[in-house]
Amino acid sequence: MKRNKYLLSIGVMAGMLALTGCNDFLDRSPQGQFTEDDHPGALAEGKVFNIYTMMRSFDITAGTPAFAIHCFRSEDSEKGSISSDGSEQAAMYDDFLYNASNGLIKSYWSQNYAIIYQCNDVLDAIETGHLTGENDLYNKGEALFFRAYCYFNLVRAFGEVPLVTFKVNEASEANVPKTTVAKIYEQIDKDLDDAEDLLPDQWPAAYLGRLTWGAARSLHARTYMMRNDWKNMYSAASDVMGKGIYNLNTPYDKIFTDEGENSGGSIFELQCTATAAMPQSDKIGSQFCEVQGVRGAGQWDLGWGWHMATELMAEAFEPGDPRKDATLLYFRRQDTDPVTPQNTNKPYGESPVSQAMGAYFNKKAYTNPALRQEFTNKGYWVNIRLIRYSDVVLMAAEAANELGNTTEAQKDLEMVRARARGNNPGVLPEVTSLEQGVLRDAIRHERRVELGLEFDRFYDLVRWGIAEQVLHAAGKSNYQPKNALLPIPQDEIDKSKGVLVQNPDYL
Repeated sequence: MKRNKYLLSIGVMAGMLALTGCNDFLDRSPQGQFTEDDHPGALAEGKVFNIYTMMRSFDITAGTPAFAIHCFRSEDSEKGSISSDGSEQAAMYDDFLYNASNGLIKSYWSQNYAIIYQCNDVLDAIETGHLTGENDLYNKGEALFFRAYCYFNLVRAFGEVPLVTFKVNEASEANVPKTTVAKIYEQIDKDLDDAEDLLPDQWPAAYLGRLTWGAARSLHARTYMMRNDWKNMYSAASDVMGKGIYNLNTPYDKIFTDEGENSGGSIFELQCTATAAMPQSDKIGSQFCEVQGVRGAGQWDLGWGWHMATELMAEAFEPGDPRKDATLLYFRRQDTDPVTPQNTNKPYGESPVSQAMGAYFNKKAYTNPALRQEFTNKGYWVNIRLIRYSDVVLMAAEAANELGNTTEAQKDLEMVRARARGNNPGVLPEVTSLEQGVLRDAIRHERRVELGLEFDRFYDLVRWGIAEQVLHAAGKSNYQPKNALLPIPQDEIDKSKGVLVQNPDYL
């Protein structure tokens, strides 16, 4: 399977060669640095392919900036690792002692904008080159999706941010004031509407992992969810379900394994691989597993041990819920501690040893020991799942319930619980109530455990208006409503020479 993913990369380069005629792809500058005299279509497509690489980067999906901003701030996650490793990040994100000079927010901001500028380059090349071929329109749809994705990252994290939708030739051109949240979402909606019109429902197998209509429509549902726009959220999520492309057939404990990559429940995942020549390269893989891997010694040196689960995350699972063992990676504190069923992990029977501070590692970043032997302990080959079908089904359930269609909401909720239940009818009983308040609580709970240690728990708490209540109850008493948004990176404010102003709560 890993070989197939590598052949995909070869296939993509072959496609580039076909587009560029006699030009030798291997003699070019690195991907994404094509010259202006290249074939315009090849230039645009090369930059689109490079965006996929940029999306796998440490600063946006695979490293500490993403985990800190998306995950640490909830009650279910914490920095983890050891106290001497990143204590300032624990203070910032676990304890809400925000600092505008924090390096992680600068990295996150910069990488999102780097991708936005690359998308703008692609869109400009397509427009000015009058490129209207089928492949050009697919490239346009991909660029629009990624631009919307990054602006959604930014608007959730920072609120008002600069809106730049043109090709930037000089850095000074991007030095523009912040745009209102409403205008940012207006641009996101426009980009995703257009992407939905341009992207295919599916790709041939050779292009596994490229963006589709379903990815754009699902992301659109997620943006409506953040705004509690129930009507549009329901429409978008229902459209995806109505297509019949995706399913919940993959057992939960297989989703985050190599076997579960690109399954019927995957709407968008970033493709990663490793080879004998490049066993630990972020050019073809990512640090997603390395950053979250077991922090130990010897065979248990699987990574840095960041982004660990709390006891509250463990307690959230109902008795017998199979998702608990598929979400939490158990470990021993010392080599001398006995190996027990409670600290042994399926399916490989491993009981790691670590002195990390957290309660559990993230099993959704757990790697196959056979592939560790083949490549490296750090798991660079593991795909990053960004949009899953169960998330869409739960979005449909939540929206239906808020619109008063509790019968449909209950059915969608049961779809997700039934898959989690598997062949064990004795666990996860069906929620049969049609009372809106009961279903609201049940759907919120289901999102927490179905999507545990993924990217949206903190933002769910914020949009539900319960972040302060939940986080204070969890002992994160420093949280205040202003902490829903991060401060703008101070370096960006300084560089702007007064054009960019700090968020009002952090002046």
